[in-house]
Amino acid sequence: MTAEFPSVVPADRHLARHHPLLSRPDGHRPFAYAELDVAFDSALDTLWTFMRARERPSFNPRLLTEFGLWQQDIVEAMRSEDMPIRYLVLGSRHPGVFSLGGDLDLFAAKIRSGDRAALVDYGRACVRILHRNMMSLERPIITIGLVQGDALGGGFEALLSFNVVIAERGARFGLPETAFGLFPGMGAHCFLSRRLGAARAEQMILSGRMYSADELYDLGIVHGLAAPGEGRAEVEAYIRLNRRRHSGHCAIYEASRSVNPLPLAELEAVVDLWADAALRLSDTDLKLMQRLVRAQTRLSGPAAG
Repeated sequence: MTAEFPSVVPADRHLARHHPLLSRPDGHRPFAYAELDVAFDSALDTLWTFMRARERPSFNPRLLTEFGLWQQDIVEAMRSEDMPIRYLVLGSRHPGVFSLGGDLDLFAAKIRSGDRAALVDYGRACVRILHRNMMSLERPIITIGLVQGDALGGGFEALLSFNVVIAERGARFGLPETAFGLFPGMGAHCFLSRRLGAARAEQMILSGRMYSADELYDLGIVHGLAAPGEGRAEVEAYIRLNRRRHSGHCAIYEASRSVNPLPLAELEAVVDLWADAALRLSDTDLKLMQRLVRAQTRLSGPAAG
């Protein structure tokens, strides 16, 4: 049995009502999603996207499906020249939370049933999305992660795939997987080793500690800091300051990927190791995982409208 990635129920909001692209044969209307809010700012040539998971703000299968459609919609919009996207921004509507990472409820269920294929399917769906984001969808796009709350586990890993990360002071970052006997398997090793070196990357992963936005700014993982509540304004200021340098910046990021490439196969190989490690977790580890889910659910309120 494998993990299910359900069909998307389009939401009638923002670009879905106005975008000239026709619906695809599968019935999906471009930029119409249930768990992503999307709006295009033509003044800044920027596509703003905000996660708004209906329940716990984590990467559930529905949200992963929508991210795949979102990436396809962006490529098609640029190919048709209907939307001249130069900057792509991802944030979250959940107050105080960017993302809590992987779907721990799903993990626990698949581990208990011994369903390795489902775990691998989930992990590979994640890393395919991150790899395409790291590659800027092979388009002249600069990707920006806007962090206005905690980014944990896979939420932190996702941010490592962006060209630029701008975070509000007070946001926290962490890889807590070692607390329940696992490790972050959706890119942390690969991305952090390239950014910081293998020893420093292992130190961050093994510590399981929380990092402040200021600490990660000092490490070069966060590229811009904002006062609480001013993250969006800081992103807008960054774009206005750098838009004349857009072409050069795109070339620099492309050169960096060429000098220090990260093949999708490497990310997928780590997913396989992660799935094997997950199946070795004890019942005590799984209870700790589910305790963490309950704690995170209490702390994360509903998405803002």
